[in-house]
Amino acid sequence: MIFPIGDDNSDRTTTPIVNYVLIAINILVFVFLQGLGNNDKFTYAFSTVPQEIVSGKDEDKPVLIQDPITQDPVGTIDLQPTPISVYITLLTSMFMHGGFAHLFGNMLFLWVFGDNIEHTLGRGRYLLFYLVCGLLASLAHVFTTVMFGGNPYIPSLGASGAISGVLGGYILLHPGRRVRVLMLGMLTQVPAVVAIGLWFAFQLINGLGLLGGGSRTGGGVAYAAHIGGFIAGLVLVKIFAIGRGQSVRTA
Repeated sequence: MIFPIGDDNSDRTTTPIVNYVLIAINILVFVFLQGLGNNDKFTYAFSTVPQEIVSGKDEDKPVLIQDPITQDPVGTIDLQPTPISVYITLLTSMFMHGGFAHLFGNMLFLWVFGDNIEHTLGRGRYLLFYLVCGLLASLAHVFTTVMFGGNPYIPSLGASGAISGVLGGYILLHPGRRVRVLMLGMLTQVPAVVAIGLWFAFQLINGLGLLGGGSRTGGGVAYAAHIGGFIAGLVLVKIFAIGRGQSVRTA
């Protein structure tokens, strides 16, 4: 597994204020609104439930979680009412996390890769790009859950889909930029196309594995959101970069 810890910012001339704000919001939501992951009522009220997005109706009931192999019940999730439209959860879920490790991993990726995309697109465009990629990633998760027999009542949350969009934009705009990574227990530098390419290959392999018969009834990683967000970033970043001039051609 490859783990990025930094990249070459020698040509960045702007302060990535939006990226800093996004990181701060994610941390503050986890600490104060999610109660460090202990406030289940808030988390289950504002995370994305595929069934709610498909039907447009709020669900307020316990959801049975089954073992993906034996189908034995292993627990329940008490869904909470969303005080406003259920569709708002496509946005709110992007700023919530399932635990410290989930939050740390996502914020590290956003810290490493987000600043360069903000520099390339500009602050306003970067914010919109981030949010659109996150929304499309959530919709990709909803679509695959329904189409491939997942449990549509299990909520999803996290910034991973939006950050995957940032990675898609980064690999297209900055493929040759050097990224410092931990790989095979060693600290080294590789081009972004290698670092992000290996990450995407991991998402794709695991995502296809789930669709081929893996855990579709329980929780876990929403690989469809990662893949959907990444593809959205690839498709949209050049559109958002129209008119930005030389910064788009940064290697």
